Amino acid sequence: MASVNSSQELLACSIAEMSLDQVKRELLHFDGRFKLDFTEDYLNQQPVDRLRHILMAARMQQSRN
Repeated sequence: MASVNSSQELLACSIAEMSLDQVKRELLHFDGRFKLDFTEDYLNQQPVDRLRHILMAARMQQSRN
């Protein structure tokens, strides 16, 4: 279980270090098992912390079996 927490911490740190433009790019071009359907206009209206939270949740869902 410690390795799961560690990998989540690494993921959180890498997302926290991303600029707003990097986070938006990741969300717009997310290539996962499910589609994220955000417009650039919507993303431009959101605070960076909210976008980081969305990206973190998407990546955590993507890594689940």
